[in-house]
Amino acid sequence: MNTSVYIAKRYLFSRKKMHAINVISGISMIGVLIGSAALVIILSVFNGFEDVILSLYSNLSPEIKIEPRLGKTFDPNTVYFNALRHDPKVFSYTEVLQEKALIKYDGRPFIGTVMGVSDDFLKNPQLDSTIQSGSFTLKMDGQHFAVVGSAVQGSLGINIHNQFTPLEVYSPRRQTGGGSDPLNEFVVRTIAPSGVFAIEHEFDDIIIAPIDFVRGLLDQPKNVSSLQINFRKGTDLAAIQSAMEEKIGGSFIIKNRREQNTELYKTLNYERWFIFMILTFVLIIAIFNIIGSLTMLVIDKRKDIAILTSLGADKKLIKSIFFFEGMMISEIGCFAGIVLGLLFCILQQCFGLVKMGSKISMLDAYPVSLRLTDFILVFVTVSVIAVIASGISSRLSIKGLDDIKQDL
Repeated sequence: MNTSVYIAKRYLFSRKKMHAINVISGISMIGVLIGSAALVIILSVFNGFEDVILSLYSNLSPEIKIEPRLGKTFDPNTVYFNALRHDPKVFSYTEVLQEKALIKYDGRPFIGTVMGVSDDFLKNPQLDSTIQSGSFTLKMDGQHFAVVGSAVQGSLGINIHNQFTPLEVYSPRRQTGGGSDPLNEFVVRTIAPSGVFAIEHEFDDIIIAPIDFVRGLLDQPKNVSSLQINFRKGTDLAAIQSAMEEKIGGSFIIKNRREQNTELYKTLNYERWFIFMILTFVLIIAIFNIIGSLTMLVIDKRKDIAILTSLGADKKLIKSIFFFEGMMISEIGCFAGIVLGLLFCILQQCFGLVKMGSKISMLDAYPVSLRLTDFILVFVTVSVIAVIASGISSRLSIKGLDDIKQDL
């Protein structure tokens, strides 16, 4: 065993007597332990929230979305798109036609988005999990139905059980005649609501209806606003997206799920790193307490230092002893904190120890998702700070070394 490591270990784990220095070292170690555990837990909870939020968004965000680079709509009846529709890797191929419209219910108006979808849209198995009331029904017995977002329902007071009051949807005519009656400038269609869904405010001002209904409303017999495509499990989405961009990227924008929700991903990352920086600052304070404890240890071990130098130990060895002492305190605290954080996260996953505290929340307890990268990040962060703090302490250990030898 390295001489400096051996001596540092004896100083740290000496059983002969307990000094105030040992207590201070123990407190420093506990500070590192708590900071490391907090980092692991907070990062894992943020991962859990991220997974929950992204799973909610994925209910209406396809894996691949194709939009025109110019204009609002395009004709999907091309050789490439027809071949893509019948590709065995494709799980669902949804044609979407959407536009802003005036929605009225029982005399109350609301400006929202009417989103017409083809039948493949209902292949999404997660749609029912978004429903607050009613069902995700778009067609039944030859009749069209609409599923409305919670913002639309809240603004208009829609009662999905009232079969006698339909939604009235107004859209400007593509070719207006310039008549005296303003209502003649609009196409008006009525549709019964079948359910209310809730995801996030970005989606909750939408009403989803069959694409045939929206085609009649917008007088758009063949064009679509976008194609939303989901693939079977195991498909290499990155390769699929790259191939699409090579073939049709000049005329179309191909977005994966992350690119469709860039602001959401940015917000989640900003919040995650902001909390990480705050906790890292707390951890820095805890680790730099080691400087104080090692300084006191140097004072206490003045005689030992002088004896070692008399036996031929150079300044490098003395510095190494106190450097490894600081690293041992930090790394033991870090390792114990990571283990403690891991155990807490596992218990939270299994038993939901810490509740959300809201009966109306869709989550009963705080979600947790464990990722290896977080543990590596915490270990590296603690190690870097510990190296700096221990390096400062080791340099202090050789200050006044000549005076110490003279006092001896």
